[in-house]
Amino acid sequence: MAVASAHPPRRRPRLTPYLLIAPSLIAMLGFLVYPMASVLYYSLQHYNVTKPWDNGFAGLDNFRRLLFEDPIFWQSLGFTARWVVVEVVLQLVLGLALALIVNESFVGRALSRALVFSPWAVSGVLTTAIWVLLYNPFTGVSRYLADLGLIEYGAAPLANPDTVFWAAVLAELWRGVPFFAILLLADLQSVSKDLYEAAAVDGASRLRRFFHITLPHLRDAIILSTLLRSVWEFNNVDLLYTLTGGGPAHQTTTLPLYVASLAAQSHDFGYATALTTVAFGVLTFFSIVYLRLSKFGSKP
Repeated sequence: MAVASAHPPRRRPRLTPYLLIAPSLIAMLGFLVYPMASVLYYSLQHYNVTKPWDNGFAGLDNFRRLLFEDPIFWQSLGFTARWVVVEVVLQLVLGLALALIVNESFVGRALSRALVFSPWAVSGVLTTAIWVLLYNPFTGVSRYLADLGLIEYGAAPLANPDTVFWAAVLAELWRGVPFFAILLLADLQSVSKDLYEAAAVDGASRLRRFFHITLPHLRDAIILSTLLRSVWEFNNVDLLYTLTGGGPAHQTTTLPLYVASLAAQSHDFGYATALTTVAFGVLTFFSIVYLRLSKFGSKP
């Protein structure tokens, strides 16, 4: 009779799962890790294609320059924060209002939904072309407002420092509000009608049903959509670049727009990548803090 071995046979590692995920891992290394490592590397370099004799290791000189010697950096960072807060809050409020409206049953609801969502399909450059025509001081809305005596003839909202911010905000709202409306409407579709009927039977008003049923149900959708939209608005380049060019006097220059102008016009890629590294750090920090404070994914 054979005696059982004291040590069970060692199992050979199965390589098949690792071989199956290897293509995805290689793609992630190629498209995510390598570009991030390259940005970090060039942020520590003096790298200007128009001045190759000055290229070389810079250490932390680029970061010292942006912190202590570049007022445009602080101006663009401040404008970026203001832009993101104003845009995301207004887009959320208006998008939620539109989602609640088109979620109701009424004649022409399908057409209304199509009209609400249509600006989201328009590219940033085309959106700019539309609003440049609307803001034209001689053929746009400004002329009709001047005819009514509300403003002076020849007023250009995009050239006036007092109005350029809100003119750009309005153009971006037209494009951004449908994003929130789409996401929130999709989540509204999953709310059980029985909850509203039970609340109505108990005498709850529409306002109380909104705050005690609708908003708690939309909590995670609101957190996720505001985070995504904040990242996109932080990185907004196309609309502001084609609408205002960052002017007048850098008043509508976001940090990514400042980076793009440095890279395209000054060819100072070392300093531009240092700014990009700082922007990445700012976005990462606030995203983590926002998700922790909002307790995304936890039960309300």
